Amino acid sequence: MIQFNVEGMSCQHCVGAVTRAIHEHDAQARVEIDLAAGRVKVESSQSAEVLKSAIDEAGYTVVGTASV
Repeated sequence: MIQFNVEGMSCQHCVGAVTRAIHEHDAQARVEIDLAAGRVKVESSQSAEVLKSAIDEAGYTVVGTASV
């Protein structure tokens, strides 16, 4: 599982946008988003770089990445 610290998420629309962006690269990915903490956890077959790019392209800023 990969954890991203993401800036700019503030509502359920943001949750949907980030989830859709990740699912465009891996439809089977499991995505957990904690808005209050600004954390996105993803279990995916894609690399962290691919997922980070997807989040960035959705308009959000990834400020940190970790494997958990």
